[in-house]
Amino acid sequence: MQRYFIQLAYDGTAYHGWQIQPNGISVQETLEKALSVVARETVAVTGAGRTDSGVHASFYVAHFEVGNESLDSDKIIHNLNCLLPGDIAIQRIFKVHPEAHARFDALSRTYKYYIVKAKDPFQRYYAAKESRVPNLERMNEAALKLFDYEDFTSFSKLGTDVKTNNCRVDLALWVDEGDKYVFTVRADRFLRNMVRAIVGTLLDVGFGKMTIDQFCKVIEAKDRNAAGASVPAKGLFLVDIGYPEALEEGLIRPGKLLK
Repeated sequence: MQRYFIQLAYDGTAYHGWQIQPNGISVQETLEKALSVVARETVAVTGAGRTDSGVHASFYVAHFEVGNESLDSDKIIHNLNCLLPGDIAIQRIFKVHPEAHARFDALSRTYKYYIVKAKDPFQRYYAAKESRVPNLERMNEAALKLFDYEDFTSFSKLGTDVKTNNCRVDLALWVDEGDKYVFTVRADRFLRNMVRAIVGTLLDVGFGKMTIDQFCKVIEAKDRNAAGASVPAKGLFLVDIGYPEALEEGLIRPGKLLK
């Protein structure tokens, strides 16, 4: 059997997240059906992680195994893209060693959250709207406090079946891009709903509803009810996944081609 990594992007608007769901269409299910057609065998796909309903990915990686050793061609990519709906695009397929794992080998994930300042019909599915003016300096000061903690239970969806709520955040930054605010956050792993809950709580800081000390107390409480409301899913994008160099040799990154 040959193991492949597949690189793709998707608009999550019409999907109930990445992972297969019993009562809703998912990106994983849609991709598996298309791959099974071109491979002429049943294909199971393992993703780098779960994205929630309505969340987008401009850079996503998954792996699969098949008997066919010729799926890493431009023709296969073309055929897949013809089969798939317009909101999923395959960017690359390449062979990896049999133990390479899209999820467990990932070293980091990077998300961006977009908030437009005024109503924009062209961003209605890809950004939240906020006409109030938050204090980004205060929000960035609070965001830096994320580096001091590992247990992010307060920002996790309740009732998840993970073994630990520990994560290591090493980048968290708000930027004013003129017509919108963009929050970038990177960690070794993320909990369900974590980024959206962090953004909502940081906005509370930015609007003066919460002090930076209170933001720290929220994290220390390890209680989802202590944090702010989650922001809408449509503004959230998975934009990067970091892998060891041995795997990165085959990956095309946004704005960067790795040999």
